[in-house]
Amino acid sequence: MKIYDISQEIYSCNIYPGDPKPERKELLSINSGDVCNLTSFSMCAHNGTHVDAPYHFINSGLRIDELSLQKTIGYALVVEHSGDISRNDAELFVCKARNVQEKDVNKILIKGNATVTYDAARVFAHAGVELIGNESQTVGPEDSPKQVHLELLQKNVVLLEGIRLSHVPEGVYLLSAAPLNLGGGDGAPCRAVLIEL
Repeated sequence: MKIYDISQEIYSCNIYPGDPKPERKELLSINSGDVCNLTSFSMCAHNGTHVDAPYHFINSGLRIDELSLQKTIGYALVVEHSGDISRNDAELFVCKARNVQEKDVNKILIKGNATVTYDAARVFAHAGVELIGNESQTVGPEDSPKQVHLELLQKNVVLLEGIRLSHVPEGVYLLSAAPLNLGGGDGAPCRAVLIEL
């Protein structure tokens, strides 16, 4: 069984412009005579590889601890794209996912430097896609992400942002990307992996 780690390392991860960087603090050290090594850390819930909850952009939306884990675990289609994802591109991705034999594929991971446009978001939202994953730190345009986020999150499409797919061939995999159970959170980091079928 081949497992692809598609997560960023936390302390060296990419961050959305303006978000605080993850910080690590050594509390105890065996080298300093302490009984063990002990570390604390602080970070933004949207640093590195993370899951967005609807509450991120919708005040009455589900929080990260209220999301069904079925949304973040299951069969996923990896597709490659560069540039803006048009309505036609999104329809093609959905069609590819639906045509997979004997598997319920309702999660789409986009490999490459791609931006989900509003038109593409509408296709994904209305097609019943459960999760959209992308390599950028935000699913929509970096300078104006709100419209795309709202379109997807209002339909409870989970967003898995900041994944790393350069080493993953296109195809269908089993995805595990459960977020940390941060009560009341608008998002949470996760260790996302793909398992080859």
